[in-house]
Amino acid sequence: MEKRIRHDAIETISTPEPFPRQSFTDAGEAVAALKGLYARNTGFLRAAFAALADGVDRQERYRAFYPEIGIATASFSRIDSRLAYGHLPEPGRYATTITRPDLFESYLQDQLQLLIRNHGVPVTVGESETPIPLHFAFHEDAYVDAAMADSITRPLRDLFDVPDLNGTDDQIANGTYEPVPGEAMPLGPFTAQRIDYSLHRLSHYTATSPHHFQNYVLFTNYQFYIDEFCAHARGLMAEGGGGYDAFVEPGNLVTRAGDDEPTDGAVPPRMPQMPAHHLTKAGHAGITMVNIGVGPSNAKTITDHIAVLRPHAWLMLGHCAGLRNTQALGDYVLAHAYVREDHVLDDDLPVWVPIPALAEIQVALQEAVAEVTGLDGYDLKRIMRTGTVATIDNRNWELRDQRGPVQRLSQSRAIALDMESATIAANGFRFRVPYGTLLCVSDKPLHGELKLPGMASDFYKRQVAQHLTIGIRALEKLAAMPTERLHSRKLRSFSETAFQ
Repeated sequence: MEKRIRHDAIETISTPEPFPRQSFTDAGEAVAALKGLYARNTGFLRAAFAALADGVDRQERYRAFYPEIGIATASFSRIDSRLAYGHLPEPGRYATTITRPDLFESYLQDQLQLLIRNHGVPVTVGESETPIPLHFAFHEDAYVDAAMADSITRPLRDLFDVPDLNGTDDQIANGTYEPVPGEAMPLGPFTAQRIDYSLHRLSHYTATSPHHFQNYVLFTNYQFYIDEFCAHARGLMAEGGGGYDAFVEPGNLVTRAGDDEPTDGAVPPRMPQMPAHHLTKAGHAGITMVNIGVGPSNAKTITDHIAVLRPHAWLMLGHCAGLRNTQALGDYVLAHAYVREDHVLDDDLPVWVPIPALAEIQVALQEAVAEVTGLDGYDLKRIMRTGTVATIDNRNWELRDQRGPVQRLSQSRAIALDMESATIAANGFRFRVPYGTLLCVSDKPLHGELKLPGMASDFYKRQVAQHLTIGIRALEKLAAMPTERLHSRKLRSFSETAFQ
C-alpha cells in the first residue's frame, strides 16, 4: 500500500501589506482605489501560486482579502425616493465586498455617486474580512496549466483559501439575510464571492466572457431565433454597425462594425450549453441574446448568473402552446401574469408571491408588435392577446390525466403554456431586474392543432424573423428610456439594498 505523504502544519500566513481605510467624496476616486486594491490583492495570490509551481515553498499560507466599500449615516432625513435605488433605508453602517471593479466600474460609479449626493457623507474603501479564493484570483478567461497545480505537493486548501459555498447564497436578494449584532448591513444585493461564482459560471455556460454581456437581454428556447439574430447582427456589422460597435459570438469571436468576419477570438471546440451572442454598444447599452434551451432549470440557472451583472431588462421570446380555440398558430401572447408550476424557485420565492406586469415593459412590447406588424388598436387584437401564461416543468403533461391541469389552466384564465417564461419573470422579480414575455403560439394541443413537418418549416421561416425583430425593437425602446424610469419601485421590498 502506497504511503501517505504527511505535511507539517503551516502556522505562518502571508498577506499583502495592510491597506489603510480611506474616505472619498468623489465616486470616481473611490472606484479607482477599489481597482488598485483588488489588482494588488489578486496579483499577490497569483504570484504566490506561480512561485509554488516553480518549486518555491516557504512553508506559508497565502491570503488576501476582497476590497470593501462602506458608508454610514446617522440621519433620518427624508431622501427623494422616486428612484428605486441610491439611498439608504435607515441610519446605520452599510458595506459590501467588491470584486472585478474593472468590469463593474461604471455601475459602481453610478451607485456611489447617488449615495454621496443623496446622503451628503463620504464612502470608505478598505479591506474586508472575506478572503479571496485562489480560483477567483484568476479571471474566467485565464488559462492555468494542469502541470502547474500538479507540481505543488501540498493540497491547495492548505495553502490558499478556496471557494466557500456558505458565502455564495442569495439571502440578501431573497430578503432573508439577518446581520449579526455589530455587523454592517448589506449595501449591495450580492457578495463578491457570489458574483465571482456567477462570472465563472457564465463563461462556462455561454462560452463568452462576462464583459461582453449587455444591459438588455433576450432569452429564447429555440436555435432558430439565434440563427436569425446572428444573420441580423452580421448584416449590421457588414453595413457599418447600425449604431452597434461589434458582434460577439461563442469563443469570444468579435466582428467589429465595418467587418465581414471575426478578427478576435477562436471557435470553441464544442458549443456550450447555453450559447450567448452580443450586439455591443458603449456602456453595455447593446443587446445580448441567449439560447437557454428547454425547461425551467436552465431558465433559473442562466438568470441566477446574469443577475449579478445588474442588467436593465430581460425579455423572453419563445414558442408556447395556445390554450384558446380563438388563437391561431403564429399569434402572439403578451404575458401580464404567470401561473408558476415550474417549482425550481419555490424555496427562494414562494408561489403565493405575485409577479406583477411592469408597465414600461408591457408598453414597449405592445408598441413594438404594432410597429413591426403594421397593426394597431382593434386590429392588433387579431394577432396578439394579453393574458396569463402558465409555466410547467413537465413537457409531456398531455400524456397524463388532463382533467387536473386543464381545470387549473381554465380557472387561472391562462391563454398560453410554456416551460420557461414564469421562471425568467420570477427571477427578474427576485433580483429586481425588469422583465417581460412575448411568446408565439406554435401549437394548440387542447384543440388538436399540431404542426405537420412541412407546416413547421414554413412556420419557422415566416414567424421567427418577425418575432425577433419585435424583441429587438422593444429592447431598443427600453434602452432609450432613462434608467430611473425603467427600474420600478414595485420590485423593491421593505428594506432594500442601496445598490441597484
